[in-house]
Amino acid sequence: MVASAPPPVRAGLSHRQKKSMNKKQISIRWADLDPNFHLRHSVFYDFCAQQRIEILGSLGLTMDKFQELKMGPVIFREEAVFRREIKLGDKITLEVYLSKMKADASKWSFEHRFVNDAGKLMATLTVDGSWLDVVERKLAREIPQVLLTAFVDFPKTENFELS
Repeated sequence: MVASAPPPVRAGLSHRQKKSMNKKQISIRWADLDPNFHLRHSVFYDFCAQQRIEILGSLGLTMDKFQELKMGPVIFREEAVFRREIKLGDKITLEVYLSKMKADASKWSFEHRFVNDAGKLMATLTVDGSWLDVVERKLAREIPQVLLTAFVDFPKTENFELS
């Protein structure tokens, strides 16, 4: 099912805040390169994980909040598609969007896009995940409203799917 609107929960951020929160300029460091002098594959995953955590934190889902809830995000799948080389000195913007979500936010997918300053797509990284109950060490049975609200505020892909 393709949805054009987020789930029916009141969003807390303005359109302008949502539009800018998911884009971040990244600096390619010497240590990020591989022997072929382009961005090392594992660095793509590190950049994406860091950006997701920063955005979740800006939505109130800090590490302290996850500890209070006794839950945290768990990843089932990560997949990268490398289209063009990223080299030292390249100006790259990392964008992240929510691409799929169950209506209760119990499962979700993010799409990360590495875009150069000319607007060319350099790579995409897709992540599928859910929420782990860190006490039971199992998938969470009930999703707190604070998680659903945060995901309503998360910027969506053009073809966002709600199921």
